[in-house]
Amino acid sequence: MASLAEVRMDEPEEEVSPVDHMARPEELRLLEALLFASSEPIDQATLAKRMPDGVDIKKALAQLQAEYAPRGVNLVRVANKWTFRTAGDLSWLMTRESTETRKLSRAAIEVLAIIAYHQPVTRAEIEEIRGVVTSKGTIDVLLETGWIRPRGRRKTPGRPLTFGTTDGFLSQFSLEALGDLPGLEELKGTGLLDSRLPTGFSVPSPTDDATLREDEEPLEPGDTLELLLAPSAEPEAEAAPEAEASAPEATEAEAAAPDSTEHEARAGDHGDEAEEKGE
Repeated sequence: MASLAEVRMDEPEEEVSPVDHMARPEELRLLEALLFASSEPIDQATLAKRMPDGVDIKKALAQLQAEYAPRGVNLVRVANKWTFRTAGDLSWLMTRESTETRKLSRAAIEVLAIIAYHQPVTRAEIEEIRGVVTSKGTIDVLLETGWIRPRGRRKTPGRPLTFGTTDGFLSQFSLEALGDLPGLEELKGTGLLDSRLPTGFSVPSPTDDATLREDEEPLEPGDTLELLLAPSAEPEAEAAPEAEASAPEATEAEAAAPDSTEHEARAGDHGDEAEEKGE
């Protein structure tokens, strides 16, 4: 008579099927098609609505992202939205296109940095931080890039417009959120700020909250048109160099936000050089 141990060894082991945490190939194909067909990045909620019921969109995105990681095109998330981008190590292939784009002036880079870190901020507040007058042309250039937008109006005499950055700004500099902007130590480490800073100097920590603050009121119809048609406050002495400002030299603009060694990010109360006084 067989022992109990022998009987147990002869019995087939019970199969334990692993938890199915992988998206089905057909689901990945649908997700891939949606992302490729869109001309703009898509948020997770929109993708979930377009996918069949029961699909775990978060896991499907993670799986698709992993599959594309070693390829020439990567699935990336920018400004909390998903899109396909050329792999970072292949950016040299785009050199010809990038050299044909126009450059941002130093003044525009400084203004962009101030808006990014201090938003919501008015033009007068930008001038106070820079220590020089900011021409309307500089603001216009940044509006044309789509990296800044008028948020609302400050509840102060004159009701000045307040400015903030856009999702286009996050996308341009490959930031998932404004919280990814470099902090004080990072800026000092890259040489964008002097290591010997005044006592109490700090770099603001902007948030992605688009809700108007207590000291802001909503824009009214025609406010944007008024901004575009408003005459310049002073002669556009910088019109020649700054009219050329647009998209990249993106690497220069990144000096104002993420990374660069070309320019100093004016995130605090640094004044402008004498060459900017011509504005």
